[in-house]
Amino acid sequence: MVKKHIPNAITCANLFSGCIGIVYAFNGQLETAAYFVLLSGIFDFFDGLAARALNVKSDIGKELDSLADMVSFGFLPGAVMFQLLKQSDYTSEYLPYLGFIITVFSALRLAKFNIDTRQTEDFIGLNTPMNTLFVVSLPFIQQDYPALTGSTVLLLALTAILSTLLVSEIRIFSLKFSSTSWKLNKLKYIFLILSALLIPFLKFAAVPFILVLYIALSIIHFRQNPAIEA
Repeated sequence: MVKKHIPNAITCANLFSGCIGIVYAFNGQLETAAYFVLLSGIFDFFDGLAARALNVKSDIGKELDSLADMVSFGFLPGAVMFQLLKQSDYTSEYLPYLGFIITVFSALRLAKFNIDTRQTEDFIGLNTPMNTLFVVSLPFIQQDYPALTGSTVLLLALTAILSTLLVSEIRIFSLKFSSTSWKLNKLKYIFLILSALLIPFLKFAAVPFILVLYIALSIIHFRQNPAIEA
C-alpha cells in the first residue's frame, strides 16, 4: 500500500517546488525561481521512474502529473516571462501580461499530450520542461547580456516562437532509453555528451544552445528512422 503512493508523493514534491518557484518569480527573484524549476524537473523525472520501477502506474498518477507540470512548467515560465517583460526596455502597464501566452500554450501542449496516442515513446512538439528551462535561463543570460534579454521585441518574439513550438508537429525524441545500444540511441548520446560539455562552461547560458541542439538532432533522428514516425 505504501509503495503505491511513492510516485504520487514525488509528483506532489514537483508541484510544491513549482509553487515556491512562482512565489520567487513574482518577487522578482528569477534566479532563485530557476533553481526551483530544476528541482521540479528532478522530481518530474523520478516520479515516472519510480512508477515504472514499482509497477504502480495509475490513472490518478497520470492526471496528477499533468496538473503538477502545469504549475511547474506552465504557470512558472509564464510568471518569469511576465517579470522579464516588466523589466524590459519598453514600459507598458499591460504588455507584460503577454508573457502568460506561454502558460496558455503550455496548457494546450499538456492537454494535447494527454490525448495524443502518438506520444507514448517520444514527443510531438516541444515538451514543457525543456521550454521552461529555456525561459528561466534568460535572467542568467541577462546578467552578461542585459541589452539582449532586456529587449521587449526579442522577449515577445521568443514568447511567440516557444508557444508555437509547444503545439507544433515537430517530432522530438524522449531521453528515456529503451536500450543502451549506441546504434539505436546515437543522436541521444551525442546530445547528452554535447550538453554535458556546454553546461560547465556556460552554465544556464548553455540552455538556448542545448534547446537548438535538441530540436536539430531530433529532426535528424526521425529522418534517419522514418519507421518510428507516427
